[in-house]
Amino acid sequence: MVETNICSALGSVWYRSVADTTKGVSMVNEFGLAHQNGASSQALSERPYYKPVGNEETVFKAAYRQGLSLVLKGPTGCGKTRFVEAMAHDLGRPLITVACHDDLTTADLVGRYLLRGDETVWVDGPLTRAVREGAICYLDEVVEARQDTTVVLHPLSDYRRQLPIERLGITLDAAPGFGLVMSYNPGYQSVLKDLKDSTRQRMVAIEFGFPDPDVEEGIIAHEAGVDHATAVELVRFGQAIRRLETGGLREVASTRVLIAAGRLIAEGLPVAVAARVAIAGPLTDDDAVSRGLHELIDVYLGESAAGD
Repeated sequence: MVETNICSALGSVWYRSVADTTKGVSMVNEFGLAHQNGASSQALSERPYYKPVGNEETVFKAAYRQGLSLVLKGPTGCGKTRFVEAMAHDLGRPLITVACHDDLTTADLVGRYLLRGDETVWVDGPLTRAVREGAICYLDEVVEARQDTTVVLHPLSDYRRQLPIERLGITLDAAPGFGLVMSYNPGYQSVLKDLKDSTRQRMVAIEFGFPDPDVEEGIIAHEAGVDHATAVELVRFGQAIRRLETGGLREVASTRVLIAAGRLIAEGLPVAVAARVAIAGPLTDDDAVSRGLHELIDVYLGESAAGD
């Protein structure tokens, strides 16, 4: 087994080359990519901040210990990804995250042959790395991927816990510690973007919503570094948006956008300005809906944004 450090414009990336005598090629695994870019192979040293709102931690850990795959369902920005990070930390497992999209192919997940210099090498995809390393593989917004791509997950997510790699002519047994977790936003479901029933019934489902006000206030105060009174104001405003009945909003104010506003306030921006640019702005491009949100800001946050 040979390790080499390959430098590129993106910085240093570690590769491990393993000779495959049955194929006459080198096999390459990628390690050490930045976690923010969705491919961390190292267990997190400090537990990511996550406040449970129900029994989701107990259910996740029980399913993981039994080798069951999980699907997390909930609105945008409610804490699904942070939850998975916290669970990976608690279980002491590396976490490999894949941001799913329309063009995601089976090869993107499993791997492909590439030319490196004058030799052909096999490069493991993130799913294969997780299977080999015994990591937790997290497929974020899995319904964005094509259904013919997600079918490759079936033998991994049932009793077999295996990953067939047709191009290598092998089937990998998942290493001890491997876990498969998916997430999606039910609000984005459609006939064309949905999980197949055969995929769903291989999963343990955990449903997420926005936290209760007292929990959300604590999250915002901690994550944004604002005082409790400011966190309370932001949560009250967020709840007001969530109660709106308008077709102009595809999504309501998530905990994520409330935290973003709080971070701007911590930098010294007026509360109303922070709310306009971090909450109202990302939620809609509709002029009428924007005006309504700005009026809510004036009512709930007690001041008008500069520039009116």
